Amino acid sequence: MTDIQKTGRPDRLSVEPSVVDGVRVVTVRGEIDHTVRDVLSEALLCEDGTVPPPRIVADLSGVTFMDSSGINVFIAVHRQVSGAQGWLRIAGAHESVLRVLTLVGVDTFISCHPTIEQALNT
Repeated sequence: MTDIQKTGRPDRLSVEPSVVDGVRVVTVRGEIDHTVRDVLSEALLCEDGTVPPPRIVADLSGVTFMDSSGINVFIAVHRQVSGAQGWLRIAGAHESVLRVLTLVGVDTFISCHPTIEQALNT
C-alpha cells in the first residue's frame, strides 16, 4: 500500500494494488488531485510504467474527491491498455466522483460499474 501525505492537509491517498483472476485491481482511498496523480498512475500501471497490465479495475469506492488530474490519469491509462488490447474499468465510484466522470464523458469509453465483482465479470 502506498500513502501520500498532502501538504497542509491531514487527508491521505492510499492505493492498494492486487490481482484477482489475472486482473490488476487497484483499490483507491482518499482524494485524487494534482498532488497524487503520479502515485495513482504508477499504481494503475506496472511499477516502472513500461508495460501496462492488460486488464485493470480501479476500485474508487473509497475516493471522496476527484479533480481533472484524476480524469487525465484515467484517460492516459485507458489509452495505454487499449493499445495493448486490454481494458480499464472503474468500480464503486461514489455519486460525486461518478458525476465528474459522466460530465466529461469518460464513462462513454471507460466502463463504470457499481461493484468490483461486476467490473470483473463484464
